[in-house]
Amino acid sequence: MPWFRRKILRASKIDIKPPTANPERAPFALVAIVKNEAAYIGDWMRFHAFAGVKDFIIYDNHSDDETIAILNSFPSLNVTIVPWVMNTAAHKPKMILPRQILAYCHAISTFGGSYQRMGFIDADEFLVPVDANSIVESLEPVQSHSNISLPWVMFGHNTHEEMPTEPVPYAFEQRARHQTGKLLKFKCIVDPCDVTQVSTHKFRTRSMGNGSANMLGKITSNKTRERGSFVTNAGLQLNHYYLRSKAEMQSKISGSAISGADHEQRKGAIMDKAELIEDNPIQDHTAVDFLRRLGINSADEFRKADL
Repeated sequence: MPWFRRKILRASKIDIKPPTANPERAPFALVAIVKNEAAYIGDWMRFHAFAGVKDFIIYDNHSDDETIAILNSFPSLNVTIVPWVMNTAAHKPKMILPRQILAYCHAISTFGGSYQRMGFIDADEFLVPVDANSIVESLEPVQSHSNISLPWVMFGHNTHEEMPTEPVPYAFEQRARHQTGKLLKFKCIVDPCDVTQVSTHKFRTRSMGNGSANMLGKITSNKTRERGSFVTNAGLQLNHYYLRSKAEMQSKISGSAISGADHEQRKGAIMDKAELIEDNPIQDHTAVDFLRRLGINSADEFRKADL
């Protein structure tokens, strides 16, 4: 069969050798791959800094807006920016190696030995402590588990036609009523020195194999996370500000994915999720409630408070 008629395979997971743990590992680092996130990356950084994150490892996929300048505008934080313009494929068999998974592998191999935990999320996802005052404090009850899975909590337009001027936690407080089907995927927090296999939404570790724990300590396999009572927002909630405003959703549909996914397939997936999210959404103030516990009581205070 001619090469141009063959379906090119796409690696869904990559094996990795865990790094050696440094004697004194820092508690936590947040890892993300970004492209042209100037409109929101400041809010993302500030929120997670308020949640106790000091170390950020950012893979930049050739941003040509102010993303890098904004990332460099937080002198009190340890921000590592890695240029990451990757378009790679294995030759035999022909198989695309997704840049996001490769970035995660690089983060674990290069920086993982210095951290007890690493969280792997996107710039439209916020880790929100539900009861505690920091992410690290939230993780204390499950510190014996090397692989933690957090389900998406999918937020919608919140009636915004255009990009709002308020910070993300204040602008978007309406989310999907359900966490099932197309609206349910997971992001993970792992012990990088225990990871043996990497994917975007799941990891394998030496101590837990293909198992993962939720924030209540319940363990199940990666394949069965969507079943039963495993899905919980207790302890640490993963707010996925997926749609943003209607204008921004249209821009998202017309743009390309960092993951390199097929455009038409991605467009259809976004539209399907948008319909489900906007079908009778509910209010969710978890992020604002967290900020209020820290003494941040308004959008203005969020933007001006010292880190």
